[in-house]
Amino acid sequence: MDEITFAVLGTGGIGRRALEVSQHKDALTPVAACDRHGVAVDFDGLDVDELLAATEGNIDNEVATDGGTTAAEGGIKQHGEDRGVVASSQARPSEDSIQEIIDHGDRIDAVLLALPNYEHDFIPRTADRFAEGGYAGVMIDVLKRSRVIDMLDDRSDEFEESGITFICGAGATPGLLTGAAALAAQSFVEVTDVDIHWGVGLKSGYEDNRGTVREDIAHLPEYDIETARDLSDAEIEAIIDDHDGVIEFEDMEHADDVLLERAGVCDAEDVTVGGILDVRNDEKPTTTTVRVTGRTFDGETATNTFQLGDETSMEANVNGPALGYLKAGVRRNRAGEYGVFGPADLMPGF
Repeated sequence: MDEITFAVLGTGGIGRRALEVSQHKDALTPVAACDRHGVAVDFDGLDVDELLAATEGNIDNEVATDGGTTAAEGGIKQHGEDRGVVASSQARPSEDSIQEIIDHGDRIDAVLLALPNYEHDFIPRTADRFAEGGYAGVMIDVLKRSRVIDMLDDRSDEFEESGITFICGAGATPGLLTGAAALAAQSFVEVTDVDIHWGVGLKSGYEDNRGTVREDIAHLPEYDIETARDLSDAEIEAIIDDHDGVIEFEDMEHADDVLLERAGVCDAEDVTVGGILDVRNDEKPTTTTVRVTGRTFDGETATNTFQLGDETSMEANVNGPALGYLKAGVRRNRAGEYGVFGPADLMPGF
């Protein structure tokens, strides 16, 4: 495959790991990255090691949007000093770092939105900016919220007119596990139940994974995305302490349900997603498992099961698939296929 140039919006946990994993993927060249402090652009290829060192310890990463700033994942203050991409020799400060990426869009094949979902329309609005700015290429996110899929689908015509191939929910879940469920469903003429249950261990704790933990807490029954967004760090750490570092989630609003329904696998109401997050240990508290139950053509009922190895990390299972779907998106885009795609609509590239 021809070389693919890509940009990363947000240099928190997901963004940093995307840059790191890209070094192990053939034909991928990161050429731009941004956070709230600035933007790094080098079309010969970013110095990933330098950028990773510059953004290490991120705890409050933000990116400039619409003339202001929007909180993303992680942060970029360490030892009392601002840090981020501008600590890299390839970077410069910017009052609107996303616009700088848009301005270079004609030289960027794909954009990975490593951004938060604290405002339901934030990622769709960001996509609007790229379309309005004349970008024609691939956009990919790892969003989790079901209701955002409809917002993106509403923009499908706009993306097609702009030449944008948008792949939504392309991380682990939704993403890798959504695609696994779609494959497992092929044994059946009717799928009656899809159950996705994940396990994640984060020995590095809340400090290095603030965006991920905050967004997961929004799925607890007593919270929602708005109340979780307004929690202080001390309040989140208190929630973690109340659960002894291990938080269990049931009936999460994960976009797997809508993505599987739009792919024709089953009704959204037949999909359940839950999991266990251990904020103090690397070892997974439970094996990540997908169970697809259905009826075969000859009337038998069975369950197909797919599991991730306990040794695979959250970063490997989120960023590996995200970059694989990015590659698949570029193939579709170069073939003239535009619009909105989900992880059950295409196979990720390796």
